[in-house]
Amino acid sequence: MKKFILLVFFVLFSQLAKAQTTGILGAFGAEVALIHSRIQTPKETTIQNIRFTEGVLNGHNVVLAQTGMGKVNAAITTSLMLDHFKPVQILFTGIAGGVDPQLSPGDLVIGDKIAYHDYGTITPDSMQCRATQEPVNMLFNPQYFPCTSALVKLAQDISSKLEFTKIGSAKHAPKVVTGTIVTGDVFVASTLATQQLWQKMHAEATEMEGAAVAQTCWQQKVPFLVIRSLSDSASNNAHEDVAAFYQTAALNSATLVMAIVGQIK
Repeated sequence: MKKFILLVFFVLFSQLAKAQTTGILGAFGAEVALIHSRIQTPKETTIQNIRFTEGVLNGHNVVLAQTGMGKVNAAITTSLMLDHFKPVQILFTGIAGGVDPQLSPGDLVIGDKIAYHDYGTITPDSMQCRATQEPVNMLFNPQYFPCTSALVKLAQDISSKLEFTKIGSAKHAPKVVTGTIVTGDVFVASTLATQQLWQKMHAEATEMEGAAVAQTCWQQKVPFLVIRSLSDSASNNAHEDVAAFYQTAALNSATLVMAIVGQIK
């Protein structure tokens, strides 16, 4: 009898493990299009005008959604995904502006820390960033949300084995780094502002959604990881660079995220 009970428990546990779902988010259509095209047996569900796609990707159950631009849209979509689909972890894929002067369009950043660059206090001479707080108990969150270390390590291991699409007329071969990604409700197209983000926050990249996803997952105790591929250098020429490099950058980020999904245990 004991053996039978153990066998039943093992079967149920195995089925539960197989049923675990990974959530995947991206802000723009091109950031999620490739992933959407690779999902097998897709099932579409619309909740509050946001489309969620469930299915199987690289042998793993996933749910995919496009958040739209900005922190509020990202937080809403993340919250709806967590509430309705119960993913065991969230992966965010997309483009970003490069902040680290050693990086170029096409390079990828695996986020190990995610922070807001526009939350805090504006003083007469600067922006003083500070930590957010949980809404009811008012406990402080980390100012830099740490991405889940196991997911960071998995991304690092996988990225070293992948070949990414080269970018630009010079066919720059993308490199992959791990570091800080900062978020704000602004598209940074200023060399001066980018230099300040580098000096004050030591960020590798800047974008408009990651910290909102990170904060939502952190407060709900759900593992998360943000992957960004650089479409520009967040400089005075950012708009021109995005137009040239956006599609390839989005493709490379999606490629890494899909590979991660295929190796999740």
